Formats: sequence, C-alpha cells, structure tokens
Amino acid sequence: MPQRRLFTLSSLALASGLSFIVAGQAAAETAVKGGTLIYLEQQAHTTLYPPAGGFYPNGGLLNQITDKLTWQNPETLQVEPWIADSWSSNADKTEYTFHIRPGVTFSDGTPLDANAVAKNFDVYGLGDKTRRLPVSEVINNYDRSEVIDAQTVKFCFKKSSPGFLQGTATIGSGLVSLSTLARNFDQLGDARHIIGSGPFVVSDEKLGREVDLVARKGYQWGPKNLTQQGPANLDGIKIIVTPEDSVRIGALLAGQADFIRQVQAYDEKQASEQKFPLYAAPTRGVNDSLSFRPDNPLVAELKVRQALLHATDARQIVDTLFSENYPVATSVIAKSAAGYVDLSASLNYDPARAKTLLDEAGWRPGSDGIREKAGKKLALTIYESLPQPQNKEVLQLIAQQWKQVGVQLTVKAGDAGSKTLDNLDPLKTPLTVSEVGRADPDVIKSMFYPLNRDALLQKGGSSSKVQQFRDDKLNALLVNISTEIDPAKRLQLAGEAQRYLLDNAYVIPVFEEPQVFAGAPWLKGLRFEAVGRPSFYGAWLEKR
Repeated sequence: MPQRRLFTLSSLALASGLSFIVAGQAAAETAVKGGTLIYLEQQAHTTLYPPAGGFYPNGGLLNQITDKLTWQNPETLQVEPWIADSWSSNADKTEYTFHIRPGVTFSDGTPLDANAVAKNFDVYGLGDKTRRLPVSEVINNYDRSEVIDAQTVKFCFKKSSPGFLQGTATIGSGLVSLSTLARNFDQLGDARHIIGSGPFVVSDEKLGREVDLVARKGYQWGPKNLTQQGPANLDGIKIIVTPEDSVRIGALLAGQADFIRQVQAYDEKQASEQKFPLYAAPTRGVNDSLSFRPDNPLVAELKVRQALLHATDARQIVDTLFSENYPVATSVIAKSAAGYVDLSASLNYDPARAKTLLDEAGWRPGSDGIREKAGKKLALTIYESLPQPQNKEVLQLIAQQWKQVGVQLTVKAGDAGSKTLDNLDPLKTPLTVSEVGRADPDVIKSMFYPLNRDALLQKGGSSSKVQQFRDDKLNALLVNISTEIDPAKRLQLAGEAQRYLLDNAYVIPVFEEPQVFAGAPWLKGLRFEAVGRPSFYGAWLEKR
C-alpha cells in the first residue's frame, strides 16, 4: 500500500505539490483497465447547468461528463489546450478567437464544433430569462459570438474581459450539446438530460440518491498535456449520496467505497492511521467567511461591523474544529489565490477593542448582557451553510465569542424551508456565509458584485428587499478587476478590493477552505482541477 499523503495548502507551492505528487504516482505505474469506482458524496447535486456548477456536488459530476475549451494546469495555473487547439486575442481583450479540435463529438453523436461552442457561450454569457438560465459569473461584458468556419469561433465583448480565457477552463464553462442547451433550468437537475463530450456518460440516476456513470468508449480528446490519453481507465463510477460523515468514512475504511468527499477534520486521523490517503485540494478563492448585509440597521454602522470582526477568534475556531489543512484566513482570499495580499494585521482578535467600538456606537449591555440601543437588542440571525465543513459548529462557536462582547447570534438550520427567501431579506438575515473558489482575480467580483453572487445584498442586485445600501466605490473596483488588461495592475486592483472590503468590515474571513477527500490505497491516478474538484479520467483501481 502507498505511504500516507497528507497535504496542507498554506501556499501555492504546496497546493501545486498535491497535483504533482498524484500525477507522478500515476506515471510511475501501469494503469489497470476496468472496474467501477464507488464514490460517496455528502450531498446530492442540485443542477447541472454548467454556470451553476460552483456547488461542489454539481461540479464534481460535471467534471466527469463535460469538457472545456481550455484546461487550467493545477500545478502552474497556466491555461493550456483542450477542446481548443489554440487561441488568440486582440490587445484590449475585447475579442478572442478559438480554433476547435477536429473530430470531437458529444455523447449523442452531434459535433462539438465552432457552432456548438458559440451556442454554449451565447447562453452562458447572456443567459436566457425565458428558460431561467442565469448568466455565468465567470463571463464578464459578453456581447456575441461569430462562427468563422466549422472549427473557428470568435467571441466579442462590450468591454475588455481579461478573465475570459481562464473562465473557459472552469466548471461553469463545461460544454454541452445543443439539445441540453434547449432545456429550461428546472430540467437540468436530472443528470440524464446532460449530454456532454466528456470521458464519462450518465447511464442512470435515482434522483437525490445515486448517479451511475459509464466510460465513453470512443473518447479521444482529453487535455493535450495530460499523460492520460484515449478513453478513461475505469469502466464506470457509481456516485452515492451519503450524508452521514461516519457512514462515509466507515465505508471507505471497510473497503466498501473507493473515494469520499467532505472528510471532516475529526475523521482525518483515522484515515491516515490506516494509510488511506487524504487529499486537501485548494479552492484558491474567497475564504470561508461571514458577509454583512449593511442594509440591515443593526449592522449598518461601520463600528458595529468592526467590533464583530475583532470579536471573532478565527484561530480558536481552526484549533478547535479543524486540522492543518484549514489555514486561518489572513485576507479576503486564500494565500494561493491570484492577487492575494496579507491583511492579517486587520483581522486581529481583540475583544476589548470590540467592546469599546460597541460602546462608541451607543450599544450598552442590557440586564441579560445583550447590548441594547433605542429599545432594540443587538440580536442577529444567520443560516447554517450546508456545503461548508462543520459550518453549524463554526457559527455556534462564533456565537459564543460574540456573546462575550454582548452580541447575540442565532444560528438557523441550513435546510429550513424559509432559508432561500430569508437570505434575500437583509432585515431577516443581517449576515450570510460566503465562500467561492476560482483561480482568477475575478473571483472577488463573483462574490460581492450585485449582479453576481451579491453577498452584501446591494440595491439593484439580487434582492428587491434592499432599500438603500449600495457601495458604488466597491462596485467600481470589482468592475475594474474584470476589465483591466495589464496583469500587474489587475493584481493590484485585487489587493485594493481586499483592503476595501476589510477597511469597511463588510466581511469576516475565518479560514481557507479546502475540499478534503479521502481515497482507498488501491485508487491510483486521481487528479484535481485547479479549484479542487476531482477528475476520474486518469484514475484506476489496483487489483486486490
């Protein structure tokens, strides 16, 4: 059995090392053909419309059944050929031309040619309100496509779009057949409706419980720089939704599963002790954080938000609940993210300062210890985020920390029926859990821009409930990141955005969130794309 491999991700070099070691292992041994991999997933996928693939169960499935125009090398973060053989752009990044690899087909036999690529990005870049298909958050300023010939397509943008090339390598840009594009959003939750060109094809699904994939026999167009070429090694993959953490780890260690996602920190030790490799794949984006909704009068004042930032002890949270795979956040984005700046000096835990700030803001302790002002208590509500690791426990610990400075935080269940609507109402949810992965500076815009994820709930964004709050200076910074064509200036703008978000205490970063998986010792050739989703294309099962 192979030696234990436990990866920490506190730097880009170490994060890159994960991909290198796994790839090196695969190259050193001869792959075994055949077998079905049993993969236990914590949650069921919700939709397989590629631009909504950011939810990890969605992306983990899309990564097996769709291909992308380009491939972002997880070791170097360079964009390399995949379905596109080559590409070029004009100087101001308002036009990109891609030359499509010949002979590629979707699993229904239809061609993946320039026309299909153009149709995909017209939908992803513009959305389709009649079918409820939202615009992709990785595509900015999209105007139109032009099919030059059968294998050449040009994309035109209203403004410079320097992040578009990297965007073509993300889960949100997985290519699907024209019949899939013709469906409405509600139909795209059924995996059997997703026709991609990837190395695996959906053969069956029990909605909410299981998805079965089989290898596509004629597959010949993986990323050009991968060692693996031709069809996948595995015969298939069985993805089984297994919500209970103890059941997933127990099944893996008992040899009943080959791979599991969302290994909780408290289960890491027993996996490593039994020589089951752990994979802490980086997400390289906005850290696991709390974001304020300043339209709520309780958190509208800067001093209140600053107080709560300094009342949060991220080190205690990590030391209590997590392992070395979860570095304490030192900025809005992870150390391995593009444009990261170290702002740890702005994130120091200082309860005395927090109390002083609350006093200055006019919030005085009441008879029960909870601060009051003008007859109102400083009592806040937040919903648990089920995709985030141990999020309920994280929020409960934060609630204990805040209580020490006189602030009440009520944590509501993540599966509550009222959650979706309440999260769009700043009066009901003055805080939300935020995190998003992408190896490009545009990830900051994706999280906070009102027309993207709108974590702060700004006027003109995703919620009609917002009455006043809008920060045009922040929004201008975010737009500038997405349009600046000078790479150095773009990274500088990303740094300015991080500083601005913390200077205004809009967000409380807690830890850098990896995706922690565990595999059986007999699972070989596993890879991860640039933000932590597994790829089973080159994976194989050693005979036992």
